[in-house]
Amino acid sequence: MSIYRPVTLITGASAGIGAALAHVFAAAGYEIALVARREAELSVLAAEIAAAHFVPHVLPFDLLRSDTPARISHELLSRGLEPAIIVNNAGFGLLGPAAALDRGEQLAMIDLNIRALTDLSLRWIESAARHGGGILNVASLAGFLPGPNMAVYYATKAYVLSFTEALHEELRPRGVRVTALCPGPVPTEFQRRAGIQRTGGLPRMMVRSADAVARAGYEGFIAGRSLVVPGLANKLVSVLPRFVPRSVMLAAVGASSRRLGLRPAASWLKRPPRA
Repeated sequence: MSIYRPVTLITGASAGIGAALAHVFAAAGYEIALVARREAELSVLAAEIAAAHFVPHVLPFDLLRSDTPARISHELLSRGLEPAIIVNNAGFGLLGPAAALDRGEQLAMIDLNIRALTDLSLRWIESAARHGGGILNVASLAGFLPGPNMAVYYATKAYVLSFTEALHEELRPRGVRVTALCPGPVPTEFQRRAGIQRTGGLPRMMVRSADAVARAGYEGFIAGRSLVVPGLANKLVSVLPRFVPRSVMLAAVGASSRRLGLRPAASWLKRPPRA
């Protein structure tokens, strides 16, 4: 038993997949806490959710600060809450050769995509077990592939995928669900932050909306699946490394990522990001 109410904690909730996941969990009746560094965007999202369901908790914290997980924990406890479900969505990528990109930004990417996610995943395992909850980590189709021209980003998502699948196996006997959500291309502000100018000729069948990805991730998590790859085309890509030589995959991914910055943004990248 716990004296604290269970809450679903969602990071990177101010836009894109994070905002879509917030809507999905709220519609399913979960009390939610929204974490992101941009307070204005969080407030807009909170107002949308409040109008349709209930008032969510808004925590405008920057996960690039190493003390933020502890600050989140303190804030939740002060409100009589503890996480039953942790949704680690916060993260970013950068396009370009690793040697040419800013080293500090790449290290910050590791801090956010790996360190913060790991801290938040491990911090509330006991409360997740008490409430029959779990952890939903947003990885990427990139986690299955080598990533020339986005080397650090691909490597961080490979970590998230491996870590999450292992944690799923470890915590399953305790009734804690752990799921890795691995979307392919999703039209969000991620591309603009990464410096991506176009889709690089990726088949439209690989592109999924943030809402579709969020719904697939939620349903897979509730079903207790260790891995969710939304879309048939993306599922096929995720298994290619089992059959295609590594050198061929390296060349193909490298050529595709080089094309991402060559032309003006495609129309689906020009739409303003969801707040």
